[in-house]
Amino acid sequence: LKTGFLKWKPDYDSAATEYGKAAVAFKNAKQFDQAREACLREAEAHENNKAYLFTYEQAGMMLKEMQRLPEAVQLIEKASMMYLENGTPDTAAIALERAGKLIENVSPEKAVQLYQQAASVFENEERLRQALEMIGKASRLLVRGRRLDEAALSLQKEKSIYKEIENYPTCYKKTIAQVLVHLHRNDYVAAERCVRESYSIPGFNGSEDCAALEQLLEGYDQQDQDQVSEVCNSPLFKYMDNDYAKLGLTLVVPGGGIKKKSPNAAQDKARGPAAVGSHADEEEDEYSGGLC
Repeated sequence: LKTGFLKWKPDYDSAATEYGKAAVAFKNAKQFDQAREACLREAEAHENNKAYLFTYEQAGMMLKEMQRLPEAVQLIEKASMMYLENGTPDTAAIALERAGKLIENVSPEKAVQLYQQAASVFENEERLRQALEMIGKASRLLVRGRRLDEAALSLQKEKSIYKEIENYPTCYKKTIAQVLVHLHRNDYVAAERCVRESYSIPGFNGSEDCAALEQLLEGYDQQDQDQVSEVCNSPLFKYMDNDYAKLGLTLVVPGGGIKKKSPNAAQDKARGPAAVGSHADEEEDEYSGGLC
């Protein structure tokens, strides 16, 4: 990096190479702080050389080894911005996903943000399958964190893209997840509308997913906890992604979960009070002549 009478400009390219070697040596020696510093110096040298090989991401991984995760994520985010500026959006999105994985258990909120950013990058590049993977991770984290309003929006976005790429069976599964989220939000109207709108998806009407959701909504509307629990314990619901399966298993009907009335009671109601009275008289007279 030094200059002199015969060397007017620093040799940033060679300096970057040497800093890279130093970073590897420090990492092998488990001296992660020095390794991080060497990576940052390498990145600066590349920037000064107008080269677009950035090592901020490597420095972030050194911080990860030191369990300094928020700082690691900051550096990886910086790297992703440079990748975007350099015209390599795929690498930027992968870096954001890697940062999300690092911080997921420490700060789920930050992880959601990173996954959503990665999804946006992939979507702009029309790589919809990779975008869906990122949105799916964000949706599950939102459900896990009980951020249900945001989860409902995220699931709707997922479902729209799956419909766009004509993956209709997955649309059915996303509809189930949406309905469970809406019912946990105590928004029966939104859940019902979600099912009604899904009739426009080819093959949904008449599918087992549709039948199960209609049965679930019927039980919820009638405050029949038994019927709701029966649907939510079916294999169709139990073998969904774990976060959505838990929503089903913990779904409680408002109003104490009143059971359905017996068929006899329903018939009596239809026949009127007189019929109910006569039915009661018959029960009273059953043993009127004595046990014998």
